[in-house]
Amino acid sequence: MGSTHRGRRLRCLEAGLLVGLASLLSASCAPGEPERPENAVVIGALLPFTGSESAIGRNLEQAMLLAIEHLNAAGGLDGRPFDLRSRDSHSSAERGIHQLAALLYKDQVDYLVGPEENDLANEISRDVKELDRFHMLPGYAAPPIARSERKGGWMRLAPTPFDIGCALAKDAIRDGIHTVNSLAAWDDYNAKVNSEFTTNFAGLRGRPLPSVPLTAGEHTYTDKIAAAFDMHPDRTLLAAFPATASTVVTEWTVAGRPGAWLLGPALRADALLANIPAGVLDGYSGVSPSLSLRSECQIVDEAEEKVECATGNAAAFIERFSRRWGGEVPFPAAHFYYDGVVLIAMGLVYAQATTGVIPDSGNALQKIIRELNSPDNEPASWRDLKTAMTRLREGVPVRYVGAAAEYEFDIYGANKHHFMQKWTIRDETFVDLDPVPVTCSVRK
Repeated sequence: MGSTHRGRRLRCLEAGLLVGLASLLSASCAPGEPERPENAVVIGALLPFTGSESAIGRNLEQAMLLAIEHLNAAGGLDGRPFDLRSRDSHSSAERGIHQLAALLYKDQVDYLVGPEENDLANEISRDVKELDRFHMLPGYAAPPIARSERKGGWMRLAPTPFDIGCALAKDAIRDGIHTVNSLAAWDDYNAKVNSEFTTNFAGLRGRPLPSVPLTAGEHTYTDKIAAAFDMHPDRTLLAAFPATASTVVTEWTVAGRPGAWLLGPALRADALLANIPAGVLDGYSGVSPSLSLRSECQIVDEAEEKVECATGNAAAFIERFSRRWGGEVPFPAAHFYYDGVVLIAMGLVYAQATTGVIPDSGNALQKIIRELNSPDNEPASWRDLKTAMTRLREGVPVRYVGAAAEYEFDIYGANKHHFMQKWTIRDETFVDLDPVPVTCSVRK
């Protein structure tokens, strides 16, 4: 998109913001909300509080608010408190873009976290770059980070579609599956997961069959289901978000449950199980991001690449989160959202300590966070942020051992992942199995 078009688009967003100011204010602030702390370092969040993804929005915000509390208890940014300003993406690029305008132009946040929606994250990347803001992407379906930029800074915390596709392919080969195809939603994330899966499966000497694309929101998928299973694959990858997948699985059940599934990473969601006939997916498996630290995992059989991982770090975060939020349990993605806030704060605190100022560009902050998380630096755990922040204020670079991962970033700002978590469905409940290493060498 050319600069003239971008400029026109930005002006339209600003104009829309002024016209709709009253509605934006009512959407972002609950009645009786306390005043923001003075001189706060504000982190903006675009989360799905309404719409198709609304079940996850509040949970992710709670994780970020917990991080803010922990950071402020650890001294903030030289006494300045951190604060969170959340707005509703409405689970929609069309509606969410106006809430983004409010964050960028009304709230004037320099640090943005989210959104969950892949298409909205792609849509707003031009604005972030134009304004030279920092953008943290904790969501599973966040766009890939493929290049460096002089303006704006991006960081991606969850595994890439390549990581997911590699683990799915390796696990399928290990289970003796010879032929696969897919029913894949035609959104950016699921299409990429499907592409990486089939590429890696072929590279491991499996035989991929033609994929059948889906479009979210179709009235029926009966013909697509028939087309996929008429090929008689050993397995069919269902790569879609829960709303679409629940319709597919229900219609597949009515059709007599032909064939067998592999389940895409977005389908480890209670929303899927709640909207399909009871028990029909029991026994089927998939992979999703592992919440075990790399140091909690070890390969116990190199020939079979068998991995065992402890889960103590994730369990500790779940306990801390539940204690704070009245027994609620964090969604797996919430671990990454907590970490996203802490990584931003650590970068700012270290920059202030070593240069006397906080970074004036998103790209500069991204570079600082990448360098802090070098494997050569001493570790600092989310469980003791007071010590971590003290070390940073002393000018000591420390790498972050978070609620979801021990972070190490490539030159573009994407976190490196070494293991994926395999899971199955048993008695209508998700059950973890042995993790799968990400060691594929096939790249497109």
